[in-house]
Amino acid sequence: MHSQKKLSKQLRRHGYRLTQQRRAILQALAQSHEYLTSADILDRAKALGFDLGLTTVYRTMDALADLGLVKRIHLEDGCHRYALASQGHRHYVVCPDCSRTVEFEGCDLGFLFQQVSQSTGFAIQDHWLELFGRCPQCQGVG
Repeated sequence: MHSQKKLSKQLRRHGYRLTQQRRAILQALAQSHEYLTSADILDRAKALGFDLGLTTVYRTMDALADLGLVKRIHLEDGCHRYALASQGHRHYVVCPDCSRTVEFEGCDLGFLFQQVSQSTGFAIQDHWLELFGRCPQCQGVG
């Protein structure tokens, strides 16, 4: 994960400062291993002792996503969810029914990267993998 100093530098490069509100939001995201809604981020930031509002979270998340500092996904329920993009490649499975998100290990994608690189001419540098499927609770199993 990027340090606060590195994130601050990236923000300044784009004309932003690392305000207390942005620091709170980044800290809430850094402590999570799943995608979070803006409301989740607000709750976690408040639990860390920060005082901010939901509108601030929405605006900040839009700015951070535009800067490439957070990864944004859009699920069927109409809500965006976010995770820090600065944490390198990550793998998630997301339930489209309840939005439960679980990070998982495993990265045997070398062959796929070679194929994609050869067929497109792209030099693959990094990746995020998102799989979508119904969790055990939504399947009625758990």
